Amino acid sequence: MAIFTGLLLRPAVVTAQGMIEDTTPRKQALTTWGVQFEEFEYRYSDADEELGVWNGDLFYGTDEFKARWLTTGEYAINEQAYETLENQFVAQTPISRFFDAKAGIRIDTPEGPDRTYTVLGIAGLAPQWFEIDGSLYISDEGDASAAIDAEYELLLTNYWILAATLDSTVAFSEDRAIGIGSGLVSTETGLRVSYDLIDRAVSPYVGVVHEREYGNTADLTEAAGGDPEDWLGVVGLRMVF
Repeated sequence: MAIFTGLLLRPAVVTAQGMIEDTTPRKQALTTWGVQFEEFEYRYSDADEELGVWNGDLFYGTDEFKARWLTTGEYAINEQAYETLENQFVAQTPISRFFDAKAGIRIDTPEGPDRTYTVLGIAGLAPQWFEIDGSLYISDEGDASAAIDAEYELLLTNYWILAATLDSTVAFSEDRAIGIGSGLVSTETGLRVSYDLIDRAVSPYVGVVHEREYGNTADLTEAAGGDPEDWLGVVGLRMVF
């Protein structure tokens, strides 16, 4: 009886081993790529300032390893000049079920001296469905800073979405050449209401943004003739390709 049972079970064991050891391409990690713009918008401030703003992400890789190009910028329409222009090239890999670690370089080319930074950070989904992206930066001048971006989306209907955002930057040392003081540098908070036109791939939105600088950074801005606080209305498009 034991011999007969063993003969019946043996094909199943062999089949299971074969499935475990299957290394054909269909069992390999799926490689994906895409482009998305969380923000692609026009801003108008209470000081009559007009800006073109974008926040984009191009990625290529698998769930285990991704290469990402993150680009953000603000273009002053009236002055025809970039107020900020930042590009990051990072590699990203999972460190837990909900968070990835990332490392790479960041290149800033705003008005004034250019800066290059080493980037270390984490990105993922925190409890209560908050999207978090935190980074530590060390510049080629030896200055260190940190930034955290948080976003929460509230589904009003199947098509209408309210997104709340908070971006905050802290500098651990001063870089007066680019107008950065030590301590809390700035915050940007925003509320945007979007409507999904094409399955969350194309979503126009309207909203409001509040920008504020603090401490030594605010003093440097005022000394240069700028305003450390601003309210802006925004109209834009969220896109995923």
